[in-house]
Amino acid sequence: MPEPRNHPDEAVEPAGGTGAAMGLGQDEARSLERAPGPGRAPAVPADRPGADRPHSLWSDAWRDLRRNPVFVIAALVILFLVVISVWPRLIAPGNPLSCNLDNSQQGSAPGHPFGFDTQGCDVYTRVVHGARASVTVGVCATVGAALLGALLGGLAGYHGSWADAVLSRVSDIFFGIPIVLGGLVFLSVVTSTTVWPVVGFIVLLGWPQIGRIARGSVITAKQNDYVQAARALGAGNTRVLLRHIAPNAVAPVIVVATIALGTYISLEATLSYLGVGLKPPTVSWGIDISQASTQIRNAPHMLLWPAGALSVTVLAFIMLGDAVRDALDPKLR
Repeated sequence: MPEPRNHPDEAVEPAGGTGAAMGLGQDEARSLERAPGPGRAPAVPADRPGADRPHSLWSDAWRDLRRNPVFVIAALVILFLVVISVWPRLIAPGNPLSCNLDNSQQGSAPGHPFGFDTQGCDVYTRVVHGARASVTVGVCATVGAALLGALLGGLAGYHGSWADAVLSRVSDIFFGIPIVLGGLVFLSVVTSTTVWPVVGFIVLLGWPQIGRIARGSVITAKQNDYVQAARALGAGNTRVLLRHIAPNAVAPVIVVATIALGTYISLEATLSYLGVGLKPPTVSWGIDISQASTQIRNAPHMLLWPAGALSVTVLAFIMLGDAVRDALDPKLR
C-alpha cells in the first residue's frame, strides 16, 4: 500500500529531528542578520580580516576626519608650526636677536623678505622663531588644564555629594575672575622671562571650564547600563571609573581642549602685548606686535607679519577643534 502523504499544512521534520530544525533556523537567522538591508552596509565575509570586529567611536571618528578637508588643511598647518617650533633654523637660519640699527624699519630686501623692525632685526627670522614660544605656551597650558580639569571634574561627577558641591563653588569663583585682569595682577609681579609663569596662570584659570565639561560627561556615562552591570559584578570604583566611564566620557574633553588651545595662544599674545606675559629676550609674536603697534603708519610690515602668523595659528587650531567636534558628536551621525 502507498504510504500516506502528510497534510500540506503540516511541517515536515527534516532528517535529524528537532535539533536539526533548530539549527537550520539559527543559520537562517544569522544569514538574515548579515544580509544587507535598507540603510545597512553590505556584510563583510567571514573569511576577511576584521569581519566580526565592531566599529568603535574612535575608528568612525578617524575615518570621518581623514575625509574632512578642513581637518586635513588644519592638521597640515599645525604640523608645519610644530616642525618650525622644534627646528626653526630649518627655514630661518639667522639669529632673531641679531639687529642692526642701520636697517631700522626698512622694507623687504634680498634675504630679508619681511623687512626689518625698529631695532633693525629681521622680521622674518623673528616670526619663525616666535612660533616656538606661542606653540609651547598653548600646548603646555592645554595639557595642564585638561589633566587638572578632567581629574577634578571626573571625581566630582562620579562621587557627587560634597565633592560636587565644592567643585561647583570653586569653579564659580574662578569664572568670576576676568582672565585679562587676572593676568595683569598675577603676572605683573613675576620677573621670570620663561614661558612657565604664563603657562601656570593659564592653567589656573583654564581648568574650571574643562572641569565642568568632564563633570557632566561623567554624570551622563555613569548612568549607563554597562556601568551598573560592572558594579553588579563586583568592580571597584577605580576600575569602573578608569575602564568603563573615562573612555566614554573623554570625547567632549578632547573637543573643548582642542578649541581652547587656539584661545590660549591668543591669550598669551594678548598678555605679552600688554607687557605682563612673555618678556624680552624671549621672541614672541605678542612682543613684536606690541613693539610694532606704535609704528603702524611708518612701517606697517612690522605689524602685519607677526599678526598674520598669530591669526593663521589660532584659526588652524579652531578649525581642528571644530572638525574633531563634528567627528565625535554622535548626534551628527
